[in-house]
Amino acid sequence: MTMNFTIEDKGKYTLVKTNVDKLDTTCAPELKSELVYLNKTNVRNVIIDLGATRYCDSSGLSALLVANRLCKSVGGTLVVCALQEPVLKLVQISQLESVLSITPTLNEATDLLFMEEIEKDVKKEQ
Repeated sequence: MTMNFTIEDKGKYTLVKTNVDKLDTTCAPELKSELVYLNKTNVRNVIIDLGATRYCDSSGLSALLVANRLCKSVGGTLVVCALQEPVLKLVQISQLESVLSITPTLNEATDLLFMEEIEKDVKKEQ
């Protein structure tokens, strides 16, 4: 368990909360390895709460993209929430809004995740 990130198993999803002001080369690799570990332990759905993070560089974005790919690879969903303005701007500039599921709040992130789960269940039954 690290101080940079808080990871909580919420049953249907795992919540990863950043406790860093800057998601950059100093801690992004650690986030990546946490996400790889979650993926290996059969975690399908992940919500990353970036509320505490004011700055993100390309390595931070890369960690988010890795998380997205890992979740998709096991039929799950990644939702990124509570982005502060500078981080949101970077995501927009990098044109990742269409790639990542982003919500303003954690509540909306869980709603989105549960909706996607329901949709997947419906598709399985069809």
